[in-house]
Amino acid sequence: MLYLLLWCINIVIASINGYTDKQNVIEAFELNTKRYRSDWKDLDTRPLPEWYDRAKIGIFLHWGVFSVPSFGSEWFWSNWVGGNQKYIDFMNKNYPPGFTYQEFAPMFKAEFFDPDEWATLFKRAGAKYIVLTSKHHEGFTLFPSKRSFSWNSVEVGPKRDLVGDIAQSVRKQGMKFGVYHSLYEWYNPIYLEDKRSLFLNKSYPSTKLWPDIKQLVNDYQPSVLWSDGDWEAFDAYWNSTDLLAWLYNDSPVKDEIVVNDRWGIGIPCHHGDFYNCADRYNPGTLQPHKWENAFTVDSKSWGYRRNMNLSEILSDKQLLKEIVSTVSCGGNALINVGPTKEGTIAPIFQERLLALGDWLQVNGEAIYDTSPWIRQNDSLNNDVWYTCTKQQYDGFNPTSKPKATDVTAIFATFFEWPKDDVLSIRDVVIYLHRHNTLRVTLLGSDRTLKWKIASGVAYIELPKESVKSNVGWSLKFCNI
Repeated sequence: MLYLLLWCINIVIASINGYTDKQNVIEAFELNTKRYRSDWKDLDTRPLPEWYDRAKIGIFLHWGVFSVPSFGSEWFWSNWVGGNQKYIDFMNKNYPPGFTYQEFAPMFKAEFFDPDEWATLFKRAGAKYIVLTSKHHEGFTLFPSKRSFSWNSVEVGPKRDLVGDIAQSVRKQGMKFGVYHSLYEWYNPIYLEDKRSLFLNKSYPSTKLWPDIKQLVNDYQPSVLWSDGDWEAFDAYWNSTDLLAWLYNDSPVKDEIVVNDRWGIGIPCHHGDFYNCADRYNPGTLQPHKWENAFTVDSKSWGYRRNMNLSEILSDKQLLKEIVSTVSCGGNALINVGPTKEGTIAPIFQERLLALGDWLQVNGEAIYDTSPWIRQNDSLNNDVWYTCTKQQYDGFNPTSKPKATDVTAIFATFFEWPKDDVLSIRDVVIYLHRHNTLRVTLLGSDRTLKWKIASGVAYIELPKESVKSNVGWSLKFCNI
């Protein structure tokens, strides 16, 4: 009876989603009722939830006790204990003998933290999802972990459930909320004991890691679980496949959640809903699997640094190029800013994010809901990057090149305005030949642009006055 009920429900869902023939209805039903085994081969058959590919742009937040010294990077504790002289000198100069890292935690007060202000900023920046460090490698949790006694933000420092506060504000603004969670903890004695056993013991995953992740998922229902800190042990130690099978089959977010690829030695760039492969990963070419470029506005650190210099901050154009090239090659851009210990976003980060939001207000059509085109970077003009929109979304192959008949529009984004106001590009020539009624416009303007083809090159006559930008522009090619 239950199976029959599910079958009827899925027929209705399939009809709403546009499935009409019997085979499509059967496929839709099987996808909605499938249970995944705890092995990579089967887990890898899960289609990517559509929202993630359509979103394109997220904000990453590295926030924790490391935000108190705010010196060097978020790896402050490890670098200090590990004997890095720069960190040792910093501590000797500024703190008394015997000072411990744990004594930074009460200084992490977040007294100016306003989650609604943050969410408003991120919304204006054009972000569609937010990923917050629920716990970095230092082990300090930004939620009331039942396994991190006196080492969490409710008991020490802010005396607030920071994960809960941000999740609520982000969702009020219509964005998705996700959490970063480090698998390992530098100095957790349970983990270190497992490490001494060459990870034959699995006390840490069963008594600390799994309970924390399940608490996060059940209490906050994140749309993203961004794993890290996996590189010291194989996935068998972390019980990664069991965890993902639970996420996909039985968790409260089983239909929506997406995870990255950091689940053990040898797993990155091979398994996961989307691949990170490495920090600041941007291959510049189309990838066969959905991926994400997580990168920092402060080019030197993920956490906030009081000693950062303006020259180390990505310019508006650098930020935009990183995003456009990423999306063109099938990736999402996860843009990291590190909040201060007081709970503020540095003005320079705000400025960059707001400038991005202004650009997306005009050019977002070339970014959101797009797919890779048959070309990514123009073969004549490498300043130009392509995206397209197509009729059918493919959750199994979101980065696949479209069929010519499936393309509804092509976008060409460029960053240098030509001196003669004529943009020369090659790869759209075949598309221009195919459509006699093609209309070319510059996003932000309703004016139809003139164009011609000569010797296999398309010459697009741009308006004499650029449109509401000085860092990048997007052309739209659409058949009338």
